[in-house]
This record gives sequence, C-alpha cells and structure tokens, in this order.
Amino acid sequence: MTDMISTQSEGLAPALLDGPTPLIPGQLEAPVKKKLGVFFWICAGWIGLIILVAIFANLLPLPKPDFENFAAPQNAGPGWGHLLGTDDLNRDIFSRLLYGSRVSLVVGFGGTAIGMLLGGLPAMYSAYRRGRVDTVLDTISYAVLAFPALVAVIAIGEFWGHQLWKITLVIGVFSAPLIFRVIRASTLSYATRDFVMAAKALGASDRRILARELFPNIVPTIISFGLIAVASIVVLEGTLAFLGLSVPLPTPSWGNMLNEGSTLLSGSKGQTNPWLVIFPAVAMFSLLFTLNVVADKLRAHFDVSEVKL
Repeated sequence: MTDMISTQSEGLAPALLDGPTPLIPGQLEAPVKKKLGVFFWICAGWIGLIILVAIFANLLPLPKPDFENFAAPQNAGPGWGHLLGTDDLNRDIFSRLLYGSRVSLVVGFGGTAIGMLLGGLPAMYSAYRRGRVDTVLDTISYAVLAFPALVAVIAIGEFWGHQLWKITLVIGVFSAPLIFRVIRASTLSYATRDFVMAAKALGASDRRILARELFPNIVPTIISFGLIAVASIVVLEGTLAFLGLSVPLPTPSWGNMLNEGSTLLSGSKGQTNPWLVIFPAVAMFSLLFTLNVVADKLRAHFDVSEVKL
C-alpha cells in the first residue's frame, strides 16, 4: 500500500511542477503592473526632444527669431531656405517655433514646480496631521479655487507686468490649490495604513514618516498629475499669449504666433499665410497630446487609483 501511494505521488509530482502553482484559499494573486509600451516611449522621446531643442536652440544653425531678413521672401511657404516658411515680417517660422517653445516649457514646468511646493508640501502635512490645521488649509484651498484663476492671472499681469518669471510665478501660485486637493487626497489614502501606524508606534518623527513612508508612495500621483498640470498650464499660457497678455513682443511664443497668424488667415492685412497658424497649433497639440499620454500610461503602470478630491 505504501509503495502504491509513493508511486502515485511520484507520478503526480512532475505534473504539479509543470502546471501553475495552485492558489491557497484566501490567497490573492500579486498585482501585475501594466507595461508602458512602445507608444509611451515614443511620446516620452518627443517630449524630451522638445526640451532639448528648446535648451540648445542657440547652438542650432538658425537665424535669430526676431531677425527680419528682407532678402527672404515674405509670407513664403515651407522650402529649403526656410523649412517652415517665413512670416509677414520676413522672420523664419521654424526659428520662432523653437525659441517659442521655451516660453511654454518654462511656464508649464516652472508653474507646476511652484504649485507643487506651495500646494504639495502643505497638503502632505495637512492630510497626515488632520485636525485644525487640515480644516484651515482645506478651507483656504476651496476659497481660492472658487475664484476664477484666468481672471486673477489677467488682472495681476496687467497690474504687475508681463515678464516671463512673473507670469510663471502667478500661474504657479493659482495652480497650488488644485494640486493641494490632489496631493491631500492621495496622502489621506496612505496616512492610516498599517506601515504608517507601525512607524508611529516605533517612535518615528513626523518628518521621517512624511519623507520615508508617505512621500515614496505618493510619488506616482505627483508625477502623473504633475504632467497633466504642465499641459493645462501650457494651454493657459497659450490663451494669455493669444490675447496679448503673455510675454511681450518680439519675444516669440506659440500663443503670440497664433495671434499674429490669425490676422493673416482671412487676409485682413491684404496677405494670407495659414502656415503661421498651422505650425504653432501642431506644435502645441503634439506637446499636450504626448504629455497626457505619458501621464495616463504612468498612472496605469503604477496603478494610481482615482480618489475623491
């Protein structure tokens, strides 16, 4: 009888080894992270290319963006001499497009960084400590969110000036309340977890818990939402520039290029040049699209669940 049981178990052993490991009742499968995919890396590479071109635009063999080359044809289409053509002042559109990306990137990433500092850090502390501090900061964030950000940015810009750093600072300040809401909600989902309670029981300081326990867990939320915030701020800056309320001319930006080109769509100046609108619009669309794709892929990869704000 013993020999029969041992023979059967030996016959079953290879089958058990070759097949999937059976689940113990009550045991959960380990979550499998979604792959980022090729499209993610294409979009991330495009964002990186835009950033590199904006940084090293001075080193490229291009004319200055405000150089009026009267030897070049006016309102010319794309060609070998001027890859994307020229505008009504004989300036190279490709050069202005590359230099104009600096404004969008500085305001987008700079404003998001300021918003993260002013909104993200207080949000973590507020969600962790709760109590009166959380109530006060929460109320302030709701009050600021109730005020139209675009109207505030326009009013402050008209009063204070339209320099690039001022626009970045103002937009960053008014983006802080929304970032506060998102980071606070993400921190709340971890603040009462067992590992945080264990760190408190072991006598860890608040600074250590915030830096070593909570912050690493909300980094995926910060990155994914931060990229969406960059895209939103780029749209806001483009809106201001289109209205003539961003950096003053002749500094190029995608928004003021669209503003200049809009007057040449209908031939109101006796000339027509659709390329002056098409290329900045395509450039802005490609940046916004890739930023949103990368943010969404990262959110799915790190399994950042939606939380109530």
